[in-house]
Amino acid sequence: MHDGSRLCGRLSYRCYRDHPSILRMDWLNSYGVVDFGYTEDPVPTTLEYYNQWVAANLHAPLHYLEGERQEKRQDLKNHWQDFQSAVVFLFSYHPTHSELQNLYQKNPNWNGLKLASYTLGFEGWDYHNLLREKLESIGECLKKDHGVEFRLTLDTHPVLERDLAKRAGLGWFGKNSMLINRHQGSFFIIGSLLLDKKLDLKTKAYETDHCGQCTRCIDACPTEAIDPVSRTIIAKDCISTFTIEQFKLDTIPSEKMTLKEGTLFGCDICQDVCPWNKRVDRQNSVSLSGWSDQQKKILDFFLLRPVEKVHQNLEEMSGKEFERVMEKTSFARSGRRGLLKNIRFYLKKD
Repeated sequence: MHDGSRLCGRLSYRCYRDHPSILRMDWLNSYGVVDFGYTEDPVPTTLEYYNQWVAANLHAPLHYLEGERQEKRQDLKNHWQDFQSAVVFLFSYHPTHSELQNLYQKNPNWNGLKLASYTLGFEGWDYHNLLREKLESIGECLKKDHGVEFRLTLDTHPVLERDLAKRAGLGWFGKNSMLINRHQGSFFIIGSLLLDKKLDLKTKAYETDHCGQCTRCIDACPTEAIDPVSRTIIAKDCISTFTIEQFKLDTIPSEKMTLKEGTLFGCDICQDVCPWNKRVDRQNSVSLSGWSDQQKKILDFFLLRPVEKVHQNLEEMSGKEFERVMEKTSFARSGRRGLLKNIRFYLKKD
């Protein structure tokens, strides 16, 4: 099994041959894909809930989810008028998450800060560039062998990607709004290819809800950011929103905001406690063959030295120096100021 990360650099053009089906799982595994599904349905099943969520302003401050981009999310044909079908892929980073948990529990040099595990899950690089390259390569193979045109989508595109994966039979929505796959948990990135033709593929049956009476994610959230009725996130209270999406030093946190858990960038708490992720931990014996140089650089900078040193570094380095050090990583999104805002709040510094 791959960690969705071991194919860095330019991917070679490797199409499948003598395949019994259109997409072979063993071939997709070489791209870090752990599961995939197919759908021809362009309309999200949760569209009504999404529109109600935005209308109630529960998405604020994520304003890119409203307006024209909200309209495009209503139907895949709004995003690409030639849409006929979609192939949806899951790229797992669960092994990295497990290794990071081991570091938190066993490394005597850990300083108490935490990072969302996806930041390290693709060898420490921003997954958008890597997965875009992989999806392009898979799409080119489909184009060559089946004459389709395609458009790739990731979480930066105006597509409700979790709902698209749900329509492709890849999981159900947990009470924390994450898509949960019974075999992979929820530590994965969703990437899709929208096609202008239908393929000879069957759509998997919709996954029914397997959360039952469990409320562990709701109970564990330090800021009560999960609405248990609608299974949506109150964005202004979400630690991930505050630490990743709000960049300004003078950002005023919500009254419920806390980083007492050490969550410096992103937050995995509601996923950490999920029984379906713990089940993957028990069943998956795959571990990384050591951290990559890029992962080590991130760990050394953020987690394996005194917090005061991390803070001092962020205060003293210039924006350009930070960009150079964190180039092509997930941390480039928030920039030096965003991380400085987070660590000041953690240390209660103005």
